[in-house]
Amino acid sequence: MIRGDALHLEGNRGKLQTIIDAPCREDAMNDSPEPTFKYVFGPVPSRRLGRSLGVDLIPRKVCTLDCVYCQVGRTTTKTVERVAYVPPDEVLAEIEAKLKSPPLPDVITLAGSGEPTLNAQLGEIIAGIKRMSDVPVVVLTNGTLFWDPAVRAACAQADLVLPSLDAGDEPTFQAINRPAPGLSLERVVQGLEAFRAEFSGEIHLEVFLIEGVNADEAQIEKIRALTERIRPDRIQLNTAVRPTADEGVNALTEERLNALCALLGPKAEVIADFRKVHEQPAFAVKADEVLAMIRRRPVTLDDTAAGLGVHVNEASKYVEELLSKGLIREERRGDKRYFRAD
Repeated sequence: MIRGDALHLEGNRGKLQTIIDAPCREDAMNDSPEPTFKYVFGPVPSRRLGRSLGVDLIPRKVCTLDCVYCQVGRTTTKTVERVAYVPPDEVLAEIEAKLKSPPLPDVITLAGSGEPTLNAQLGEIIAGIKRMSDVPVVVLTNGTLFWDPAVRAACAQADLVLPSLDAGDEPTFQAINRPAPGLSLERVVQGLEAFRAEFSGEIHLEVFLIEGVNADEAQIEKIRALTERIRPDRIQLNTAVRPTADEGVNALTEERLNALCALLGPKAEVIADFRKVHEQPAFAVKADEVLAMIRRRPVTLDDTAAGLGVHVNEASKYVEELLSKGLIREERRGDKRYFRAD
């Protein structure tokens, strides 16, 4: 049994217990070739979770939504049909291989470049992770499929579930999230209500705010009414800190976020930028590689990921850091986003 670093997640219910560290097994052959990973990436720094080992269970941009703010880009396949997209045994083998290399991640996050609950074998994969490790399992989801009992049963095996809710009414839901046919805001909220009634772990509900779209006080009051139905342990406010799928997605200032946070009640918090992880030497080295690449020529996020041999979600972390420091800038050419250094 591989055990993970201590993780404390405060909340009103279902608190995770401290995970006790234990030595990680050494690879039998230290001089063997570096393994390649198709489904697992990282660990990467997360503002909410620390060092997160990402697991991608869905082909890129297969999703139930086409959110204007998505960091991965526009959705190419919008669907609510659940399919067995990836072989669970291969996914679990990659996770086990990653966990053999210290330091262990703080969490294993099922997320990636599409909506993870669209994977019909999600429950089987979570159960397999639980058999091999005590590292807490997190499901990062847009929260749109919890009306399905099978999705609720699969996610109930996790330690922490992070769904989203970006709108207080149907027109705003349609404008921001652009859902697949058959999805409505009320159906999403009812699903999250049902999951809350069945799940003993923690739910941290992310609310992504866009200036001029869903950040006025009237919309915030509507969102608060919905959160009172869902009863999450935390409400976490976010805004556009990374390049987004659509242009014109305007970020809120820290002061504005704090003001709206107060309107959502005592469970609400602004998600802080996770700088301590970004300052680690291994992260800094990768960020320097990205900067060197961008100085040679403008690159897309896909170019960056391919050049580093990492997942696009991991590449976005380094790009975000360089953007925040003003070392690079974003440039749009048609529907593509490029990053360049002057």
